[in-house]
Amino acid sequence: MRYLRTATGAAAAMALVVVSPATSSAEDANRHSRGEAITTVATGLDGPRQLSDYKGRRLIVAEADSGEVSWVDPRFGTSRTILTGLGNAQGVDYVRGLIYVAVGEAGPPPEDEGVASAAPPAGGYSQVLLEATPGGRILRTWDLLQYELGHNPDGQQQFLDEAKQEPVETLSNPFSVLAQPHRILVADAGANAVLSIDRRTGEMSTFFVPPVVTGGACEGVPNNPGTTGCDPVPTEIAEGPGGKIYVGTLGAEAPGAAKVHVLDRYGNQVDVIDGLTGVTGVAVGNHGTVYVSNVLEGAPMGEGPPPEGFDPSSVGRLTRISPDGARATAEVTMPTGLEVESGDLYASAWSIAGFLGLSGRGEVQRIGPAAFVPVP
Repeated sequence: MRYLRTATGAAAAMALVVVSPATSSAEDANRHSRGEAITTVATGLDGPRQLSDYKGRRLIVAEADSGEVSWVDPRFGTSRTILTGLGNAQGVDYVRGLIYVAVGEAGPPPEDEGVASAAPPAGGYSQVLLEATPGGRILRTWDLLQYELGHNPDGQQQFLDEAKQEPVETLSNPFSVLAQPHRILVADAGANAVLSIDRRTGEMSTFFVPPVVTGGACEGVPNNPGTTGCDPVPTEIAEGPGGKIYVGTLGAEAPGAAKVHVLDRYGNQVDVIDGLTGVTGVAVGNHGTVYVSNVLEGAPMGEGPPPEGFDPSSVGRLTRISPDGARATAEVTMPTGLEVESGDLYASAWSIAGFLGLSGRGEVQRIGPAAFVPVP
């Protein structure tokens, strides 16, 4: 089990090194004067995480800081909040008229008037998958923490004490969702597993467990009792051509330990893209080009104030992996969610700006081919 530090812990660590938030403006999203290589299509979001297609012409985005789900129309730059009161809404997808939201922890009740409310039960939503209508009605919930407690897919020790009062780490932290016509796949970063939920019966099962990373920077690294190496920490799940499933992993943020596992529709691994760092989002183009995000690339390490003149807009990177293996990178500020829609690549940017004291700073950006620079 591994707590996804990018969602909360690592972002909080960034707050330690970025003590005085830099002044932000609309022009920050197109930093380094890249012209139209990067275009901001939506602003004012609160901790945008996963991006997904919504009704074919729009994008749907989970906002972790506000516990909301909104749609964005990239053609006109319009957006609308359609669900609220969800707590730490990290993952979202849409299929056949229903919205599926991965919630990491409980949040405050909704306050906005005129917005469809998914008001949580007593104690709030926590570590669950929600099924909702676009009008705000919650139809079903699945308790992912209870599944972890009962099945422990990665087999690691869960508690430090026999009374099961002190977890070794966060046991469940659902981070992204892939909604398909007959099932919902959920990447649970805390459980180190991808889970499958039958849309008809509601039955939950284990779909894929990425292995612990034991080579490179992770060789011999202490982990949970009885385990060495870096936990994989699945962060994103996406569908590619031919029905293949792509699972991105954080790799405990160790350099080169992150991977994208390529699976068939039954959860069998058919390929792997390795040599990556801190994958927090994955998208796949129609011809098999894979895009991954790293929300913390370039962030200062350690505690204390940042270096003099440090610019938080310089944190973050996208990597493009072509079918022939060639790689290119683009400098995008704090990207998490990625989605390819109508041939265009979109990213949720400034996605952890709230941890830097920049409330409502999140954006959705269109990333053009000119933003990428080939890796030698």
